[in-house]
Amino acid sequence: MEQGTPYLLASSAACQGQGGGDLTLELGSLCFSQMILLDLVNLLLTAIYISSLLIAACKREFRAVRAGDLPFPCAVASPCCALLGIACVCLGLGAWGSSPHGALLFFLRGFVWVSLSVSLVVRPTRFSGAVAMAWWAVDAVLITANSLEKIATGGNLGVLDVLSWAVGFLLLLSAIRVCRSLAAGDGGGAESEPLLAAGGGERRAAFGEAGFFSRLTFTWMDSLLRLGYSKPLGLGDIPPLDADDAAAEACRKFLCEWHRRRRESHKTSNLVLRVLAECHKKELLLTALYTLLRTLSFAASPVMLYCFVSYSDRQERERDLGTGAALVAGLLGMKLVESLSQRHWFFGSRRLGMRMRSALMAAVFEKQLRLSSEGRGRHSSGEIANYIAVDAYRLGEFPYWLHLAWSMLVQLVLAIALLFWIVGAGALPALAPMAICGVLNVPFARMLQQYQSRFMQAQDERQRATAEVLHSMKIVKLQSWEDKFRATVQRLRDAEVRWLGETQLKKAYGSALYWVSPTVISAVVLAGTAAVQSAPLDAGVVFTVLATMRVVSEPMRMLPEVMSVMIQVKVSLDRIGKFLTEDEFQDDAVDRTPASDKSLDVHNGIFSWEPSKGTATLKDINITATRGQKIAVCGPVGAGKSSLLCATLGEIPRMSGSVAVSGSLAYVSQTSWIQSGTVRDNILFGRPMRSSEYERALKCCALDKDMENFPHGDLTEIGQRGLNMSGGQKQRIQLARAVYNDADVYLLDDPFSAVDAHTAATLFNDCVMAALEDKTVILVTHQVEFLSKVDRILVMEKGEITQEGTYEELLQFGTAFEQLVNAHQDSKTTLYSNAAKEGAMIQYQQPMLQQQGSEAEISTGNLPSVQLTQEEERELGGAGLKTYKDYVSVSKGWFLLVLIVLAQCVFVALQYLATYWLAATIQSHRFSVGIVVGVYAVMTTASCLFAYVRSLVAAHFGLKASREFFSGFMDSVFRAPMLFFDSTPTGRIMTRV
Repeated sequence: MEQGTPYLLASSAACQGQGGGDLTLELGSLCFSQMILLDLVNLLLTAIYISSLLIAACKREFRAVRAGDLPFPCAVASPCCALLGIACVCLGLGAWGSSPHGALLFFLRGFVWVSLSVSLVVRPTRFSGAVAMAWWAVDAVLITANSLEKIATGGNLGVLDVLSWAVGFLLLLSAIRVCRSLAAGDGGGAESEPLLAAGGGERRAAFGEAGFFSRLTFTWMDSLLRLGYSKPLGLGDIPPLDADDAAAEACRKFLCEWHRRRRESHKTSNLVLRVLAECHKKELLLTALYTLLRTLSFAASPVMLYCFVSYSDRQERERDLGTGAALVAGLLGMKLVESLSQRHWFFGSRRLGMRMRSALMAAVFEKQLRLSSEGRGRHSSGEIANYIAVDAYRLGEFPYWLHLAWSMLVQLVLAIALLFWIVGAGALPALAPMAICGVLNVPFARMLQQYQSRFMQAQDERQRATAEVLHSMKIVKLQSWEDKFRATVQRLRDAEVRWLGETQLKKAYGSALYWVSPTVISAVVLAGTAAVQSAPLDAGVVFTVLATMRVVSEPMRMLPEVMSVMIQVKVSLDRIGKFLTEDEFQDDAVDRTPASDKSLDVHNGIFSWEPSKGTATLKDINITATRGQKIAVCGPVGAGKSSLLCATLGEIPRMSGSVAVSGSLAYVSQTSWIQSGTVRDNILFGRPMRSSEYERALKCCALDKDMENFPHGDLTEIGQRGLNMSGGQKQRIQLARAVYNDADVYLLDDPFSAVDAHTAATLFNDCVMAALEDKTVILVTHQVEFLSKVDRILVMEKGEITQEGTYEELLQFGTAFEQLVNAHQDSKTTLYSNAAKEGAMIQYQQPMLQQQGSEAEISTGNLPSVQLTQEEERELGGAGLKTYKDYVSVSKGWFLLVLIVLAQCVFVALQYLATYWLAATIQSHRFSVGIVVGVYAVMTTASCLFAYVRSLVAAHFGLKASREFFSGFMDSVFRAPMLFFDSTPTGRIMTRV
């Protein structure tokens, strides 16, 4: 009976003795090697798979794939595997009498085939599915390799060998099909849940729902990439973030750890770094593992090259196919580990950096909202913006550079160790050029950092000037100052380009140093090896040395930059740490109590904007307000009226006394605050829409007529900083926001200053006295005519409440208040007398406008019937050749482009010629070592010179193009009409400047 191999071995005849006795399992025999290589692998995978099934059964997750969901290759391969298993068991029963050991092997392989059949149907968990797919792929590769080896060595394939090969092909198809199904999101027949729940539920994070294999190979991105290939992606197409990646969660973890450490210790040295490390220590260790794997696999490349060259130098009869296959498998596995570990290192570092950046940005923003008055004096708004835009972003790159720093040192040590392993003492002279190149990199890095710093300063100056011009473009065009400010911006741009040019020239020098360093070091190593004869200079040694130089050159090139980045990170950590440790508002500055009849109570309050100096801003403040009471605060400019409202809010540090507020607060500042968006967005301010209250707020703030005249009603877009709204409209929108908020206590800081008298009277009567009738209102105002209607008046002077009472009481007994009223009456008399003198002149000119007052603040309806801010245009499809042609044409750099291409071609040609020269001369032994190394050094040095020329010309080409593009862009900006600036946000222009 012919006994074909039931599973991945040569035919059974080759594994039996001459007499057909027991299997020959001597050390070094073909059967023993194959059993160790093949059977143990399958036994291990079988054990792992069965263990995963047992764990799933204990967790009551044991479910089979539904028949309708089973992929076609799995449906075909499963019964085939079962039939092969039955065949192996039958062969084992037949061989039991003559060869018990062979029968046991048949039984074992039959069990493996049956397990494979089960794995094609039963995959209850993601882990078991990943193990099953790996098992199928490994079996397919091993079956194919074994069959090809038999054919190459002239062996015979048994029946089961051929059947196993065919089933192995089905297993490979099944692995590919299930993998693609998992990437597509249907789970490949396994139990899975859609990312979008039925009925339009909440979308789930693609990364959070991805399995082990999908995360390993990044196939969880395939669905998004396919969607992007089929149509332009929008924000709604992007999967939501994983819960741990959300900015709110990252900030919560950071602030919890920050406050805990602040309570435990008052040491602030490196506090931000320690908090970040504690919050993300698991992620840091995981990315460190990926970095170590990448470093080890990359440093092992010269060893693999040495093994390949040594294998190729053997005689034909000494070459073992198994050794060659093992080398190929080792190289494939090493490169696979290097690629995957590097990708996961990059992805993990960027993801971790995103969490750190989000946490710091949110923490800085939250801190800015709670910053004390003295803290605000020490940190300007521009500095705070830099903490978010520059320092937090720089710390977002920190995890990548942190792992790069220590991995470069490890890589350099491994490379030096490899050199000593390859050439022995001949590597000693190479330490000198390594040290020299490293020392040369230090001043180069410092010089580059200085130039980069000056370039950034010049860029900041130019951007600051450009932003100021763009913000004041209406005045610039009104005065016809375009040429003057255009010249100012161009002068700052010239200074910026000068430093940019210096930076690019130094980078060109750095590129030459990067290519020269391995050339010099390799030449020294080869010369030293030849001098001390520590190793034979054969092909294996020479090419291994050159490959090791690639491992050496990366740390030598990156270490200076890593040092520079680490210094910048240290500065950013100190800046953010100093800001986060600034004093905040006193949490107990205002005692908040539930809503009651006593709305506000300030007792013996002393407040100061600068408590460290001991100077009081407000002194002896005593205020008591009941529910529904209207209190007016008046006094000369600088008397402390706005500070009084800030003290009620708790924004001024309280030196003594007490402040108690009952219920919620609403504050209307003297300077209106408007965000970009629609009128409705500015009024609702994130609160849900309640139609009746919304209409009431519009009407009492005299905005109903404006809504009728706006082209889109309350959906009309407000331009940047409210530029398409009058001052009165912005103030009324702000007041309507406060009314809609429905607070218990209202603090109004001179809300009528931006409107005319008629509108002010409407707002006072309809809003303050009617809509807020049941609310407590503290009104700061200069309109004396409204004071007679309030319940109580506070007169302030030099930070103190000098008088208090009703209107009649203060007129009768209050000297300061009487002077204030008389001054107001005198100004009105002067105004009316001037108007009477000019009346005769006006009637001879043009008729006076009939509508004054509130209607002067209302839009006349001649706004364009489109939204003010236009949507930003998106370019779809590929860039095409026209973009590159325009880039070259604008800069008139065709000659420079040709020169760059020629330099690059010569550089590549010399690199290949140098390598070919070594390969040819080392094998032939026709030249001395000195000539070989010398010619190689000359060729590579010449190639480095051409690399320097290429970088130099490319820098000049890029600078020339940058000048031309910037000049044309600024010409277009300064010549644009005001409608362009009204419809284009300044930030959109600045991102292109």
